[in-house]
Amino acid sequence: MKDKDMRRVLIASLVGSSIEWFDYFLYGTVAALVFNTMFFVAEDPAIGLILAYASFALSFFIRPLGGVIFSHIGDRIGRKKTLVLTLSLMGIATFAMGLLPTYYAIGIWAPILLITLRLIQGLGIGGEWGGAMLLAVEYAPKDQRGFFGSVPQMGVTIGMVLGTLALSVMTLLPEDAFMSWGWRVPFLLSALLVIFGLWIRKGIEETPSFKKVQAEGSAPKVPLVHTLKHHWREVLIAVGAKVVETAPFYIFGTFVVSYATSNVGHTNSEVLNAVMVATIITTILIPIMGKLSDKVGRKPLYIWGAVGMILFAFPYFWMLHEGSNIMMFLATIIGLGIIWAPITAVLGTMFSEIFSAEVRYTGITLGYQIGAAVAGGTAPLIATALLMQFNNSYVPVALYIIFTAVVSLVAIWAVRDRSNQLLDEEAPEAQGKANIIEKQLV
Repeated sequence: MKDKDMRRVLIASLVGSSIEWFDYFLYGTVAALVFNTMFFVAEDPAIGLILAYASFALSFFIRPLGGVIFSHIGDRIGRKKTLVLTLSLMGIATFAMGLLPTYYAIGIWAPILLITLRLIQGLGIGGEWGGAMLLAVEYAPKDQRGFFGSVPQMGVTIGMVLGTLALSVMTLLPEDAFMSWGWRVPFLLSALLVIFGLWIRKGIEETPSFKKVQAEGSAPKVPLVHTLKHHWREVLIAVGAKVVETAPFYIFGTFVVSYATSNVGHTNSEVLNAVMVATIITTILIPIMGKLSDKVGRKPLYIWGAVGMILFAFPYFWMLHEGSNIMMFLATIIGLGIIWAPITAVLGTMFSEIFSAEVRYTGITLGYQIGAAVAGGTAPLIATALLMQFNNSYVPVALYIIFTAVVSLVAIWAVRDRSNQLLDEEAPEAQGKANIIEKQLV
């Protein structure tokens, strides 16, 4: 494949992923600023806020369903076609949110339509990650697979930064202007990003791995059933490996905002600025870590990151409680910006290397989305509940971070590092013979 085509593949996997997460995080931010008063209208403002956050959380639980639907299409019909579907679905839902009348215009239909569009977003994001990852990994040369697989992982942090920046600009408007039309602008402008993403993806052929499956006619009729029957151990490994990547992310990036303001005395803007700086740093480090994994292997880097989480759990809170703005910045940068980077950088590539091509989309998507639903969306809730249960002591929360790392280390303990092999070399056979696990685990 020519260098120009390789660049197009990388751009396609990154742009689509960034757009999806831009839309996803945009909703989360606007939920607390606008939706709580303009869509989820209640006599008690706290109830409106709870309803707005509940609508945000809903998508975490719909994501596995989207993953099942689109991974089936991806393993049966193709990666490229599925990615066009997921990006279109996400783009249409986000653009429509920008056009929605408020509660004061159409009453109860406003929150109903908003929740419906949010669920459509969740379906789209559920199928997007696996496709974007495979687009990069299945095209990658053997000695660059870690780097290629790290690129779509940058989409999470890039989308988060773009969403935050877009709203930061719009909040410069007078409050009345922002509440009436300013918040809608980022939702509507996302259509331009979607059009660009679709154009990039349209010019790419199916991946070599999927073409091979097509030529051999080895694609199972129902990839989900085949995966759960013959590859359930690998799915459990992927779910477990996802835990330390997703739970600390939401603690370092979301839970810390309320914790550092309520328990330490920092302002919202101080903490959000720290999260923003850490996010930019990790975005830069992710491809560097991906490239490093091509030299030292995926598993060692992942283990280093997970062990780093264990060692930093208590120092993280000690630094926060120093009360210094500089220490709070350093704590956030070390946790979210540095230690988290190698874990997320190698995660998708490592998942891709433990599943065979005919069920790879389904396998990595199940592991990723179930892990995200179980450990990601619940992390801030668990951390908050632990604080309430133990008189605002951070010790149980630090132990929870350590627990997530231990779970993931146990999960990947038996995984063999395949970074020096061709992607489909020694992969499990579609028929699920008795030696499936022997070929993947040691």
